[in-house]
Order: sequence, then structure tokens, then C-alpha cells
Amino acid sequence: MIYALLFYEFFVIGLVAVGGGLVTIPFLIELSQAYHWFSVDELTDMIAISEITPGTIGINMATFSGYKTGGIFGGIVATLGLSLPAFLILLFSSQYIFKYKEHQLFQSVLYGVRPVAIALILYAGWQIGKLSLTEWRTQLLAGIMLAISCLKPKFPILYIAIGAVAGVLFEL
Repeated sequence: MIYALLFYEFFVIGLVAVGGGLVTIPFLIELSQAYHWFSVDELTDMIAISEITPGTIGINMATFSGYKTGGIFGGIVATLGLSLPAFLILLFSSQYIFKYKEHQLFQSVLYGVRPVAIALILYAGWQIGKLSLTEWRTQLLAGIMLAISCLKPKFPILYIAIGAVAGVLFEL
């Protein structure tokens, strides 16, 4: 039963998470509250781990959430559930996307969807901030890293390493 529920919940998330993996975070917050599969603290750890491991954050979050909930098979089921909607949509629409990519209606749809995707990503960032930036030291580190990354946006892995070192040094 847990595997069917994992698949269903992550399939729905994959169906509506327009804008990329970060957009899955509000849905994962809802899952943590509805099913208690993981706590909010565990969710913030999953976000951090998903950010520093290879692959997209959405897939990493689904795999980690599924694993936490149902072991290895749970991780596989949740990952397939999240991935399947995008795969099916692209599989069935790709011929039309290439055929009509220059069509004014298609361009208008993209024009409207882009700002919505950005808004959803910003909302996800806001949610992560509420979960993670709970004390002045983490807020200060986030502010400093934001400023540095705006000035030198070329080294994200270096910024992640700096954050890890700062967490160890300052016991964040």
C-alpha cells in the first residue's frame, strides 16, 4: 500500500511541478504534514543533500523521500512516480513542440509560463528559507553567500563547500 501511495503522490507532484525540482519542495512540505513520512527537519536535510549530490534536485528529493519512507524499493517507486509524467508528456508532445515551436500561440504560452515558473521557484526558495534560516548565523551565511554568488556566479560548488566548512566551524 505504501508503494502505491508513494507512486501516486510523486506522480501528482511530477505532473504539476512546472519549473523544475525546487518547485517540488512545497509539495514535499505538504507530504510531510499529511503522512508524517519525514519531519520538517529531515526535509531540510534532504534538501541540502539533494543540492550537493549529482542530478536534479527533484529526482534526488523523490529518491531520498521514497527511500526514507519505503526503503530502496520506495526510493525507486517515488523516483519513477516523479519522472513518469514529464517523460510521458515529452514523449507525446515532442513531435508537436518541434513542429510548432515557432508558432505565435506556442511562443505566447511559453511567454506566460516562464514568469510563473520563476514565481514558483522563488516561492520554493521562500519555503526553504523559512525551514532553514531559523537563526541569525544561518541568515547571515545565506546573505553573504547570496551577495557573493551575485557578484561571482561562476562557482556554485565552491559556495556549497564554503557553506559546509562554515557549518562545521560555526556549528550551524
